[in-house]
Amino acid sequence: MKQGLVLIDIQNDYFTGGAMELVGMESAAERAGDILNRFRDAGTPVFHIQHISNRPGATFFLPDSAGAQINEAVSPTPGETVIQKHYPNSFRDTDLLKQLEDEGIEKLVICGAMSHMCIDATTRAAFDLGLGCVVIEDACATRDLQHQGQTIKAGDVHAAFMAALAAPYAQVVSCTDYCNAEPP
Repeated sequence: MKQGLVLIDIQNDYFTGGAMELVGMESAAERAGDILNRFRDAGTPVFHIQHISNRPGATFFLPDSAGAQINEAVSPTPGETVIQKHYPNSFRDTDLLKQLEDEGIEKLVICGAMSHMCIDATTRAAFDLGLGCVVIEDACATRDLQHQGQTIKAGDVHAAFMAALAAPYAQVVSCTDYCNAEPP
C-alpha cells in the first residue's frame, strides 16, 4: 500500500511566541521532521498543508503573515506539494484528494496540529474516503481548552483525541514505533 506523508499546519503561529501557541509544538515538529526526513530519503510523496485564515475576525494564520508560514522544522523543499486550506478538514475545498489519487497514495501518515481540530477532521475525512491512516501521536500538538468553566489540559485533550481516532479511523503510534515498524 503506497504511503504519503501529510504534514498539517506546522506553522509559525503555533510555536512559542506565535499568535496561537500550542503545548509541545516544538517537540511535535521535531518528531514530524524525523518522519519527513525518512520520507524524503525514501523518495516517498510529501504533502504540506498550510492553513490560511480567511474568516472575519481571524487572529492567526493571517494571509501573508510570518505566522502563517510553514515552520523551518519542516520547510518544504522544491518539488514537495504545498496545499493551502481554509477549514479544519484538509480535503474541504482543496485538491488534496486528487493529488493523492494522482500519486497512487492509499495510506496517509499524518503529523501536525491541532490534535483536536485539523488532525481529527482530516483523519476522519481520509478514513471516510477509503484511505488508510497512521497518526504519529508524538508528532502532533494541541492546546488547553475551556469548557463550562473548566480547563482541559492539552495533554488530556490530545490523549482523548488520539484514543478516539485509534478505533477505527487510524493506527495511532509514536514516531519511534512507526520508524521501527515499517519503511515509508
